[in-house]
Amino acid sequence: GVQAPLGFWDPAGFCKSGDVEDFNQCRAAEIKHGRVAMYATMGYIVPEYYKFPGFCSPSLNLKFADIPNGIQALNKVPLEGWLQWVALCGFYEFVVNQPVNPKEPGNFGKGNLGITGKSIED
Repeated sequence: GVQAPLGFWDPAGFCKSGDVEDFNQCRAAEIKHGRVAMYATMGYIVPEYYKFPGFCSPSLNLKFADIPNGIQALNKVPLEGWLQWVALCGFYEFVVNQPVNPKEPGNFGKGNLGITGKSIED
């Protein structure tokens, strides 16, 4: 990143070109991956305490309560369920989650958890 006292620090060489646009793209990707990791952590912890009522797959008579937590869920949820999840994430990524200001990497104008709609103000 660019922060005192180191200045521009890129030990892995991702921004060898020194282009500001490349740097901002890498920074936005880093912020986005961090946010995905935080949501994944919440998604790993919440099912320990709460499960949705009803069916995940009515045709297979599979209830949300029957799906184990963690990695074991990969084998229990049908392929169609995972494909729906990937499609939803792709839709959100390419349609909903558009940058508000290209000069502010990671600012998608969603505010706190996408609830308030207000972006961080200086």
